[in-house]
Amino acid sequence: MTARSLLRILIPEEFQPPTHLPRRILASIGYYRFRSWLASRGGSVPNAGLYQPLFSPWEGLADFESQYRVVRKNTLVSRDRCYMLWCTLRQALHLPGDFVECGVFRGGTALLAARTIREIDAPNTRQFHLFDSFSGMPDKTDREETFGRGDFRRTSPAHVQSLLADYPFVKLHVGFIPDTFNGLSLPTICWAHIDLDLYQSVHDAIEYFYPRLAPGGYMIFDDYGFPSCPGARRAVDEAFSRKPEVPLCLPTGQCLVVKLAQQVAVSA
Repeated sequence: MTARSLLRILIPEEFQPPTHLPRRILASIGYYRFRSWLASRGGSVPNAGLYQPLFSPWEGLADFESQYRVVRKNTLVSRDRCYMLWCTLRQALHLPGDFVECGVFRGGTALLAARTIREIDAPNTRQFHLFDSFSGMPDKTDREETFGRGDFRRTSPAHVQSLLADYPFVKLHVGFIPDTFNGLSLPTICWAHIDLDLYQSVHDAIEYFYPRLAPGGYMIFDDYGFPSCPGARRAVDEAFSRKPEVPLCLPTGQCLVVKLAQQVAVSA
């Protein structure tokens, strides 16, 4: 048995090692508060506890915290990544088009988005489209992928529908991408959260959604920088090497693409 096979048996695919453990330890003993006090020459710093070491609003800013506390039990997406989703969506709401999430799992980030849409976009005439197989990873994946058939299957359409029952503008599309795009009428979108882990799925999502993305709209790829998802990164890099937009790799591990208002030719 290989080490990789043993790890797959012993460690659930949903397990995520802490990414900021040293920072959290330093924050708990007050190091960052002391550092901020020194940097300000003893002056008062608003939200001093959120400088870890730089201003980190996802660590407790009231407006975001009230949203995150509601959804955190239903998502594997860390609070800093949820904050990026929340911020980009709030700006995208001022653009034309619907909203998209690919890779829903238990529905936590979908709930975060739905709550934000309802608060800002009243009377909610636009739709929020959710795409997921709800049966885990597909049978076939590229050789480089670290996930296997059925991984992330501990969810269901019924659970997500129950979680989002109060949001009638949410539409659930159950099945594998790109099959769920067949017959779909979706001319314009302004925000797409792509959390699909695999090369082919991310590739197919870009192929379908990028041409429909409004100028100034966002595509945010959740797992671009994670060592467990090399295929997702390759799909983004390949796709946008032929497009004018430059993917921005965020310190959260996500990747952000903002659609340019004017398209220009890109040489091969």
